[in-house]
Amino acid sequence: MSGAATKLGVGTHFRLDGETVEVVEFASLATGMEVVLKDGRNRLARMSLRELLTSDRVELIHDRSGPSAADDEDVAAVVLSRLTKDEQKDVLKRTAHVREMLTGYRSGSEDLPQPNEPRPQYAAGLPLKARYEAKAVEMGVTERTVRRWARAFREFGEAGLVPKTAQSDGGLGNADPRWVEAAVEVLKEYERESRPSVKVVLEEVEARVKSTFKLVKVPVPPRTTAYRWMQELERRHPTFRLSTQRNRDIADRPRKVYGKLRPTRPGEYVLMDTTRLDVFALDPVTLRWMQAELTVAMDWYTRCIIGLRVTPVSTKAIDAAAVLYQAYRPQLVPESWPREAAWPEHGIPRGVLVEAEAVHGPVTGVWGPKVAPETLIVDHGKIYVSAHLTSVCRRMGISVQPARLRTGRDKGPVERFFRTLREDLLQRLPGYKGPDIHSRGLNPEKDAFFFHHELEAIIREWTAVTYHRRPHEGLLDPHLPKVELSPAAMFEHGLARAGYIEVPRDPHLAYEFLDVTMRTVQHYGVEINGRRYNGGCLDGLRDMAGSDIDLDKRRLPFFADPDDVTRIHFRDHERVWHTLQWEHAPSLNMPLSEEALQFARRLAAKEHTYPDDRLAIALLLKRWNLGLGTSLVERRMALRLSREQTALDLPGTPADDVRSLPSVARVLSLPEQLAPPPIETVQDREPEAGDDDADGLEELEEELDFYATALKDIDDDE
Repeated sequence: MSGAATKLGVGTHFRLDGETVEVVEFASLATGMEVVLKDGRNRLARMSLRELLTSDRVELIHDRSGPSAADDEDVAAVVLSRLTKDEQKDVLKRTAHVREMLTGYRSGSEDLPQPNEPRPQYAAGLPLKARYEAKAVEMGVTERTVRRWARAFREFGEAGLVPKTAQSDGGLGNADPRWVEAAVEVLKEYERESRPSVKVVLEEVEARVKSTFKLVKVPVPPRTTAYRWMQELERRHPTFRLSTQRNRDIADRPRKVYGKLRPTRPGEYVLMDTTRLDVFALDPVTLRWMQAELTVAMDWYTRCIIGLRVTPVSTKAIDAAAVLYQAYRPQLVPESWPREAAWPEHGIPRGVLVEAEAVHGPVTGVWGPKVAPETLIVDHGKIYVSAHLTSVCRRMGISVQPARLRTGRDKGPVERFFRTLREDLLQRLPGYKGPDIHSRGLNPEKDAFFFHHELEAIIREWTAVTYHRRPHEGLLDPHLPKVELSPAAMFEHGLARAGYIEVPRDPHLAYEFLDVTMRTVQHYGVEINGRRYNGGCLDGLRDMAGSDIDLDKRRLPFFADPDDVTRIHFRDHERVWHTLQWEHAPSLNMPLSEEALQFARRLAAKEHTYPDDRLAIALLLKRWNLGLGTSLVERRMALRLSREQTALDLPGTPADDVRSLPSVARVLSLPEQLAPPPIETVQDREPEAGDDDADGLEELEEELDFYATALKDIDDDE
């Protein structure tokens, strides 16, 4: 007889501290039940019954069979949980047959009979042998098999009817351990290699088994069995199904407990990363299709995006510093944005404020919260370990914590944001090219329509209007697990929980994030890269250039923004900031980047022998038509180069949400008379033109004739 329990009484033996003892007497006291134990030397000892049954010092000695933690067999719950749905159906069907064979009813009870039950061949009055024979004939098996089923059902229930192959460990129970060991070794060797075929791996496994076990013959499984075992090993060591990069990531997973930083308040940890966007955009200077890179800063606690910047081709250290500056000084929202997307200018949600509109009028805020980062988590990219960014962080008191090499999960939340951005926004924009080369369309460049600054405005607006207001699965308050929190609500919750936020002290903090150039002040002003800057604030410093003061003392730091070279900034000896203007800035009514000026100089050098900056800018504005990508003529040229804009107005599709963004709607709502006629033939060009261009200037000589012709056509149309 077997069971989970055994008799405890006089004569029951235990092993106490390694010595065998016997129960000789029970005593019922006011404090509880006690037993008297006798060892092999007839020594007596008293012990409470509770301690005898629960102490780790004591082990019961019994002679009855039954379930035990030391059993090799798995418990019924484990056996049944390993089954697939089809296998579970087969087991339940077999169980019904066994119940009918033993009781005459498929349910096992005469209170729950099915139609025509009990059947004559399984009536209760018939002997078991006759019922066994009838069921064997009905099932098409031998009488020995149904007897075995009945015996297993009486002992283990439904779990006893599970086939042995399904009970095996992950489908490898019948596999030779030596063959499995060799297969695992071969699969691990392919973790860093290109993806092989299953056939090649099986051949290598067979050769490995023969070379390793020379003295013992290891049976080689049949081909179908080997493929089935290899399919099971694929679940444990991915090699054939996923991408090779994904397989390497799985192989590099730590074998220990996962560690995790746990932010407790806004601003404690800020994640910063750069990714190449899966969409083409037009460079407003060269009018070429170029890659776009997005750099974002995310507050880990709230998942709020506190800074972002879109740059053509590649990101520089100054761009990363500009993104970090947005955490302190977010940009103002345009008037076309919805009111709910605007944060108050100090970054605190309106839910914890007195309604400011009743006191100060309409609310005009910024696009995201203001957060002073405490710890910046970055990867090992050049722009993040550059002297400029690390110096800025040191100046701001920000601790820089690099992530582990080739470990993207250290910045998991921001990586997930990039995927959300691609799936919810980018793939609905023209110029979308897919996440990899296998997902790319035939010619995505023909649909490129947005300029880089427009693409940034669209992403910024989508982040403020949609992402910050939508419930986020990764945001959870352990005290309120059922409450769905958005990044904006989590910021409000974190502010109420922490009780404070870090705010910047210096109103001139922006200058700390700019590039610094050391120059002397001459009589005509300051010269940087052939550009001369002047202003009345230099009057007291012009005499220093020709004085006997050491050169190191005559050189002053000047702060410049590469995206706007029309002005520079410096701080005098009284620690007051001043701005100097470029001598040709009055002829401009817009910012001019360093790259645009270089492009203009090279354009002028092609047409004039002795060009200067004034002439170069005049030629650039003439060819550019003073538009910076916003004039209607410029739009017409962009449309001519990129063909017609793909339709985004399909009714009933999620693209309607993207089209409703004011930044997208404003660009797409062009006058119909400016739209070009359908182009039947297009100039042959490489599908990837401008895809991986380094900076847009190296191939200028070959492209000038094409751009000059395109621009000349526009002048003729005017």
